[in-house]
Parts: sequence; structure tokens; C-alpha cells
Amino acid sequence: MVSSKMLLPLLLLLWMQGEWQWGLGRTVRRLPSRCSRESLKYRLEVPESVSVQEGQCVLVPCQILDSPVNSMTVSGSWFEEGADTRHDSPVATNDPQRQVQDRTRGRFRLVLKAQTKNCSLHIRDAQKGDSGSYFFRLDALDVHWSYCADLVSVEVTALTHTPNILIPGTLMPGHPSNLTCSVPWACKQGTPPIFSWWSAALTSLGSRTTHSSVLTLSPQPQDHGTNLTCQVMLPAVGVRVERTMLFNVSDTMERKTITSTMRRTLHLGSSTPPIA
Repeated sequence: MVSSKMLLPLLLLLWMQGEWQWGLGRTVRRLPSRCSRESLKYRLEVPESVSVQEGQCVLVPCQILDSPVNSMTVSGSWFEEGADTRHDSPVATNDPQRQVQDRTRGRFRLVLKAQTKNCSLHIRDAQKGDSGSYFFRLDALDVHWSYCADLVSVEVTALTHTPNILIPGTLMPGHPSNLTCSVPWACKQGTPPIFSWWSAALTSLGSRTTHSSVLTLSPQPQDHGTNLTCQVMLPAVGVRVERTMLFNVSDTMERKTITSTMRRTLHLGSSTPPIA
């Protein structure tokens, strides 16, 4: 007869074994809505969660471990958690006959490679509304399988990056010098940022690339204590970030402390027109 002292550890052991078998040896955090235990028969290798800042890009790596499909002619789709895959639109798909959601069109991309079993999801111009959980679905002629047990949580956080301002060497009064504002952290696949400059000094715009802008500055002694600001807007999400430099104009045009600020507005707020 098993005593009450032995019963609790025994029940705990049996529960742990059952959970391990239910998850097929893998950790299952929870069984999502519209997802049965049968869905654990085939699995993916995906991260539990990924995080990305607003306006940036992120890759959700996905590898098909087990599949009910033997054909190389397959299509795949990514859905939001709880979606009815028969009627709801996916956020990304490689099926040309299927429409994706308006909010993710052109930003979420699936490149399904059956040979390598790659089902990764690419997200660009990430928006706060993209935060949520997603699952992958595989479709063939007569086989349809939702990997709803392998949810991926996507978290989109506020943009904390600021532009970099590069000044080559020492600035001298009356001597033009090129200043470069750049955003090396910006995603190459994303919508190109928009640059704006503010300065009381005599300036003119120089060359620019997708992720940098050059300003030619000709400082004068009366520019002492004035600010030079480079602002960058990510148009896909309407977020602006900026960096401000405070100049101390002297015979050697020494640079003072560089300070960084971040502003999140929908309109440019300055009495001095920007140089864009």
C-alpha cells in the first residue's frame, strides 16, 4: 500500500513524464486556441520570441523538423495566433492565390525553401501593431498542416537609436567642413529614412546615401553657443529621432560636449526652418 507521503512524489513524477511525452521531448509552454494535441505530431524549430525596435527589421528563423508532406510542391503561410486558416488572411505567404493582410503587405515576407526546410519569416519596417504571436502552416495538394503548437512571440519596442554625427578633424572659423549624419543601425531592406538639419550657421547640403546625409558648415564667431541638429524620420512608422551638437566657436573651433536627444513627434517643431 502506498503511503500518502509517497503518493505526492509519485504523482509528480507521472505528471512530468506525461508532459514530456505530450511535448514529444520538447518544452510546450501552452496549447494555443484552435490547436489540439494532435498538432504536436509534427514540429518546427523556432524561437519562443523575438524582439525588434520600431522601424527596424527582424528575421524569425524557422526550420521544419517534421512534416506530413512529401511533395516538393508546397506552399506556406504565417498566421496570427487564433486565426481560422480557412477564412482568415495570413500575414505572409508564398501562395500567389492567397491575399495577405493589408497591414503586413510588403513588410512581412516568407521565402519557403522545401529543399532546406526553411520557413523563416522576414519582417521590415516593424510597427507596434505587429506585436503578437504567430504560427506557420504548410499546404500541399491534399495535406494541410498548422504548426500551431510552435508559436513565435514578436515584440516591437520603442526606437532608442539616435543618429551619429561625424566631424572630420578640427573645425576652424570661416573654413567649410563636411559633417556627416548617419544611421548605421537602420535596416537596409527598410523604407529609406528622411534627414533634416537645423543650424544657425551658414550651411549647404552635400551628398547623401540611403543611410547618411552630408552638410557643409561654414562657422563664424557669432555662431558660438548655437546648436547643430540632425533629425532622422522613419516614414514607415512616423517616428523621429535626433542628435544635437553644441558648438563653442573659438580660434580653433573646439567642440564642446555632444548631447543626444530623442523626439517622437508627428510634426517638425522648430522656429528655424530645417535643411532637408
